[in-house]
Amino acid sequence: MKVTPKLLLRVYKALRTKYGHLKWWPGDTRFEIILGAILTQNTSWTNVEKAIAALKKRGFLKVEAIHQMPERELAGLIRSAGYFNIKANRIKHFTNYLYQTYHGSLSKMFQRPGNLLREELLAVKGIGPETADSILLYAGGKPFFVVDAYTKRVFSRHKFFRVTSSYGQVQAFFMTRLPSDTRLYNDYHAQIVNIAKTHCFKNQPDCDSCPLNFLFCL
Repeated sequence: MKVTPKLLLRVYKALRTKYGHLKWWPGDTRFEIILGAILTQNTSWTNVEKAIAALKKRGFLKVEAIHQMPERELAGLIRSAGYFNIKANRIKHFTNYLYQTYHGSLSKMFQRPGNLLREELLAVKGIGPETADSILLYAGGKPFFVVDAYTKRVFSRHKFFRVTSSYGQVQAFFMTRLPSDTRLYNDYHAQIVNIAKTHCFKNQPDCDSCPLNFLFCL
């Protein structure tokens, strides 16, 4: 199947018509979104919400508070997110980077050109491409398409690309065919996650009622 920009936009419009705007990523502040991006690695969003709620209850959803907090204490507060010792270490690495490079200022950090900032984030221990792009897109408002396992599952089943394609290959697939639009990338990714959770299950997908079943006829 030849995948054109028009077809990719048609897919998005079909999902948007079915589900409306999904208003993703949840978070009251940029820092909360960044914490969520790190905490959601290898766990469900429900568990992340519990960890963020624990931090919020103690008044710790601030860069300075997390930076000054002992790593062990942070790990205890985010226990519900799983792999809490590893994630506490990753969060501390991020805040150390933020203070060492931008004096703790997210505003200064996000003034950095997107491609250069992405390179910096990828150099921070524990931040991979998906986490970096989530930070850039959802917290920084920079146009980087986020790719995850759901993206590969949904679109490889429709033969847009192979499930074994690399992160970079899949990201380029979307970014070379779609307008460089932060709001579009934001909601498109949210729609993909949603369709994977409601229809395109890992096992026994529900294709009959899926709003993308028109693709099988192309």
